[in-house]
Amino acid sequence: MSGHSKWSTIKRKKAKIDAERGKAFTKVIKEITIAARAGGGDPESNPRLRTAVLAAKAVNMPADNVKKAIQKGTGELEGVNYEEITYEGYAPHGVAVFLECTTDNKNRTAPEIRHLFSKYGGNMAENGAVSWVFERKGLITVAREGVDEDAIMEAALEAGAEDVKMEEDDVYEIYTEPSELHTVLDGMEGKGLDIQGAELIRIPTNTVTLDERQAESVLKIIDLFEEHDDVNKVWSNFDIPAEVMEKLGA
Repeated sequence: MSGHSKWSTIKRKKAKIDAERGKAFTKVIKEITIAARAGGGDPESNPRLRTAVLAAKAVNMPADNVKKAIQKGTGELEGVNYEEITYEGYAPHGVAVFLECTTDNKNRTAPEIRHLFSKYGGNMAENGAVSWVFERKGLITVAREGVDEDAIMEAALEAGAEDVKMEEDDVYEIYTEPSELHTVLDGMEGKGLDIQGAELIRIPTNTVTLDERQAESVLKIIDLFEEHDDVNKVWSNFDIPAEVMEKLGA
């Protein structure tokens, strides 16, 4: 189990649970607001907003919430001024961690993130310390139900995708160059497919394999980062063998 691949499936399931607690809604609203502020309130002409709206759909956010977030971004409604910032560091056992955050007060967020790193056996590092571990890619997820594997492969490659992975039970994972994400998304949507999400991701180019004890401590700190209100995405390069995952009950 790598820091991306199957862990992304667990994160999708966690997102549904988080939505019930409002955490996923808060994070998506921030992204919609920033996207609308940067590129306007029309998803058709603002690719980043389109993907943010897809994220809202994935957590079943009401359309009215989406509309208000867009209006706050465009200035039609009064809203908070969010800032995007990244943090890098190491979890226990040398696992690289890259955090993408959105905050209205980085003077609050930075010490809180540093505290989580240090309290749970890791350490925060300077920007650039671990970013080199990760390769940027575009990822589009498409519902598998009713879609033939050959058909999705053909549609993805025609649209300009790099690769299609079929490891998950519920979705196809379509990978693109970062700059081609929205072009490929347009092509896939034109095929009438059920698009579940589209985002820019970071895939580790090397991994750290963990045993059961190590995995418990790393997953603990990863969960804490995921739960922080200002953290949008957590990328890491751990690898947990399947037999260890079974022992952990995951």
